[in-house]
Amino acid sequence: MAQTPNLTTGPSLARTLTAPFAAIGRFLTAIAEARPLVQQFNRLNEMSDEDLAALGTTRGEMVQKIVGRQVHF
Repeated sequence: MAQTPNLTTGPSLARTLTAPFAAIGRFLTAIAEARPLVQQFNRLNEMSDEDLAALGTTRGEMVQKIVGRQVHF
């Protein structure tokens, strides 16, 4: 009995051709999702320790609050 090569075991041509565009899309999504985080850190950096103390918090606590919202397991 003759056997023919099975060409469907490897990645499809369409998947190979679209992979770079999918990677770019994931990269742009990651940038868009990181933007609010960066803005929050910029606002925190603009505040003095005295400003934070007046709010009843510390810089470390604020960092934990900012990062804690972004970490998903």
